[in-house]
Amino acid sequence: MADDQHEEVSKKVSAEEEIRRGITVMRRVVQGRSRGIILDVYWNNQGQLIEPNGHTLTSFIGALVRNEIPITCDDWRNKELNESKEKIWSEIKRCFNIEEERRGFCMKLAGKLLRGFRTFLSSKFLKDADGNFVDAELPKKYESLISAEEWEAFKSKRQDPVFQRISATNRERASSPAYPYRKGRVGYGRLEQSMLQKEESSETSLPAHVLWKEARVGKSGVPQEEVLHVYQKCEELSQSLSPNDTKGILSRALDVPEYSGRVRGKGFGVTPTSLSIKKGKAPSNRELHARLEAMQAELDALRREREASASTVYRDASDKNSINCTFQPNIPEGISHCQLYLSSPYYRMVGKGKVHNDMRHA
Repeated sequence: MADDQHEEVSKKVSAEEEIRRGITVMRRVVQGRSRGIILDVYWNNQGQLIEPNGHTLTSFIGALVRNEIPITCDDWRNKELNESKEKIWSEIKRCFNIEEERRGFCMKLAGKLLRGFRTFLSSKFLKDADGNFVDAELPKKYESLISAEEWEAFKSKRQDPVFQRISATNRERASSPAYPYRKGRVGYGRLEQSMLQKEESSETSLPAHVLWKEARVGKSGVPQEEVLHVYQKCEELSQSLSPNDTKGILSRALDVPEYSGRVRGKGFGVTPTSLSIKKGKAPSNRELHARLEAMQAELDALRREREASASTVYRDASDKNSINCTFQPNIPEGISHCQLYLSSPYYRMVGKGKVHNDMRHA
């Protein structure tokens, strides 16, 4: 009994310590776990995280990655991060009822959230209104997450000329998008879910261009004319293009290329594989040579078959001609065909008059 009470107290202390030291600010999740509450999470048929608890899991992963991965990490694929990634996944499974097959999605989401956190720190504390670098001190709010050494290394990287050049290019590209996203932190997956629920639709997904248009409708509820123009073009293309077309309707309407591993207008987590889209690729020289050889073999076989068929027809015709030509009736010399007929038994039997009457009646 005493051991059970001690274990229960230890669990409460552990949860409180985790909250205080900043492992996660998700108090409801950590305290619920200490009481044995495991949250269920749900996914749409395209492999995206949805409600209920989709937003909670996303926030929880963000808190974990800020604790476990240093802000100086620039390569999420670095093998030195494997131990920290394993810890993140272990914490997720302790708090959420989630299948092992969802690990890849969660790790990609963690990498995306880490990049977002680094961008936030840079924009918020290390740049002025004009985008110039500011040598700021470590914000007290993040002292429990970021060491002084990590902060100095982070600032030093932002002062590197190569980094600044890349940053300026990306900032310029993102500063004035032609069709800005207007749904804040609501991703495409949860946006699609809310649209289907609002329409009380039995469908499980929506076309990419329908989602794309809705994601660009602001508080006014009215899409811009440019957005409507793209949407209408997509509607026209949807009537003429095959569903298995390797380039999406939305990409054609926007006249932009498709990128590997993503589906335009569907958001994070959706890939051509998850939608069973087979991407076409240019065949190699070896494949082209093999195809040509196969086509040549088919042509040769058809040619031989045609020649064999023509030879058979010619031989049959020759046989018939030979039969017709070799048949010679045994008619005595000097007797015509007419004389032969008049002397035949048939003519003698019916008589000349009857034959004429038959001919006249006919």
